[in-house]
Amino acid sequence: MPPEPVTSIVTDAVATRDRPAEARPAKASTERTAARARAARNRRVLVYGTRLLLLVAVIGLWEWFARAGIIDPFNFSMPSKIWDQIREWALHGTAQGSLWEQIWYTLYEALFGWIIGVIAGVLLGIALGRVRFLADVLGPYIKVLNALPRIVLAPIFLIWFGLGPASKVASAVVLVFFPVFFNAFQGAREVDRNLVSNARILGASNRRVTLQVVIPSATSWIFTSLHVSFGFALIGAIVGEYIGATKGLGLLVSASQGTFNAAGVYAAMVILAVVALLAEGLLTFGEKRLFRWKPAEPGSER
Repeated sequence: MPPEPVTSIVTDAVATRDRPAEARPAKASTERTAARARAARNRRVLVYGTRLLLLVAVIGLWEWFARAGIIDPFNFSMPSKIWDQIREWALHGTAQGSLWEQIWYTLYEALFGWIIGVIAGVLLGIALGRVRFLADVLGPYIKVLNALPRIVLAPIFLIWFGLGPASKVASAVVLVFFPVFFNAFQGAREVDRNLVSNARILGASNRRVTLQVVIPSATSWIFTSLHVSFGFALIGAIVGEYIGATKGLGLLVSASQGTFNAAGVYAAMVILAVVALLAEGLLTFGEKRLFRWKPAEPGSER
């Protein structure tokens, strides 16, 4: 049998030596990806665990201070009484009707006012951001209106629109409009001028530039204001109900305050906080779905 050529032996040796070297980078990359995933998962567990421990510690200290007499349980109530009040409302209703009806009434007013305020703020913000003449004319008036304490408008809306939901919707609208307007205005002003110039070179009209360049570029600015503005909408609805209403969580707060029921005041606040957290979660989910293309910023992982 003739001996195997030396070149073949060398080629096989080189191939054998290089094969693991080629697989090594891919394996290392997979290990790094898995390590990053584990680190992110561990961090989420740590963050959520710390949040839970902090909440339990605050509630436990509050309960202990009230039972030990360190704080006055009549004025500050205690978590156990607040829970009993929520359960009482959920099972047997309130003096104004079922608890779920009160929640829906407030949520309806806040949501309706939020939608109107967002639409008005976005349209006017984009318009003034695109048309400098409008900004020069209307800018001083908007600044003056923004400087007014808008909460004090709630009694005026109550006189204008009565005890129904319209006065609460109006209060929510004025609170929502300004943060959305200023973000939309700034987003329209901060659009990359190169994008606008390129669109005009390609023959785009002002309308197409606004719809296809300005508004998409300002979307991240607008979404930033949405998170804050929905909380303002809830505040507007609650304040309006507190001043005068026939239903709603604000009325529960007012009625509980009138009877010196501190547990009822805190219970309504807890329910309102849960509603706000759920709304914030929905907004965050929608933002992530809409901006899936956007790379995560360093340190922004949740």
